[in-house]
Amino acid sequence: MPSVLRDRSPLLAGGTLALLAALSFGATAPVVARAGAGIGPLTTAALLYAGASLSALALGWLNRSNGAPLLRTQWLRLLAIALVGAGVAPTLLAWGLQRTGGTAGSLLLNLEAVFTVLLSWLAYREQIGRRVAGALTLMALGGVALTVSGVGSTHWSLLGSVAVMGATLAWALDNTLSRQLAQQNPVLIVTLKGALGATATMLLAFAFRESLPAPRAACVLLACGATGYGLSLRLYLLAQRRIGAARTGSIFALAPFVGATLGWAFGDRPENAATLAAALLFLTGLVLHLTERHKHRHVHLATEHDHPHRHDDGHHDHQHVPPFLGEHSHPHRHERMEHEHDHAPDVHHDHVHS
Repeated sequence: MPSVLRDRSPLLAGGTLALLAALSFGATAPVVARAGAGIGPLTTAALLYAGASLSALALGWLNRSNGAPLLRTQWLRLLAIALVGAGVAPTLLAWGLQRTGGTAGSLLLNLEAVFTVLLSWLAYREQIGRRVAGALTLMALGGVALTVSGVGSTHWSLLGSVAVMGATLAWALDNTLSRQLAQQNPVLIVTLKGALGATATMLLAFAFRESLPAPRAACVLLACGATGYGLSLRLYLLAQRRIGAARTGSIFALAPFVGATLGWAFGDRPENAATLAAALLFLTGLVLHLTERHKHRHVHLATEHDHPHRHDDGHHDHQHVPPFLGEHSHPHRHERMEHEHDHAPDVHHDHVHS
């Protein structure tokens, strides 16, 4: 067995990408709550995903991204992702944040991980072991502790909280649907998703006669979209390639803690011990994820497909003339293979566990 299979852990690499995605997204919630004050939720959603689309174009221009081309049969899935993840979710979030405040609203985003794990299990039967279940439980308890802390805030409201919860469910559905597009070009996916979502919400904003935002607020929301929605989504899709939807979504549960910390720094400070307790719960859950190892003997059946790959990963031994180094994408064939190594539920490891 090649040494690369023994030494490299896709769970650590994918977990790191998911962590960076969580940091990028989590920091935006309290900023959106402040910059979006007095702005219609549809307009806020449109600006966020316009920024995401523009940042994806810039990243694609600076650093070409590998990925399989988008198939004709996948356009309907992309449209559903755009409507749910770039239309419904940010609109509900913007409306909810204006009624809960940055800290309490950020805390409730923890539910996205719970919904994502459940939907991934229902849709793809992703194996969830005791370690992952324990990590998810700790993160959920951290979200509960932080929510208890946020309830005492003067900005907290039941309807606003329900709206944020609805946003997390919409994004969990988005995450689950996106799994089938994780092997496609992430720059293209983010660009199209952002453009479609921004267009739909902006048209609705005009239809409902929402007022135009001030230039400064518009720039802040565009910047939030570029980092928290564009860059974060690209990192999220790359993480899904390596560790699947459930694990990526569960690590992404760190995002609410990041947002709550920034909200606290902005002055929204519920004064009790719940914040410290939640921090310890989140940290423990994150360590469990990043140190997870999943290894057993498994079989790869013969198949032919197109996705980003390398020739030093122990699964791609086809030849190129001249030789090609690094990650690239093209149609290729795999012969039957049986081996044992660390792996995650990526495109090559979606086998069923007893």
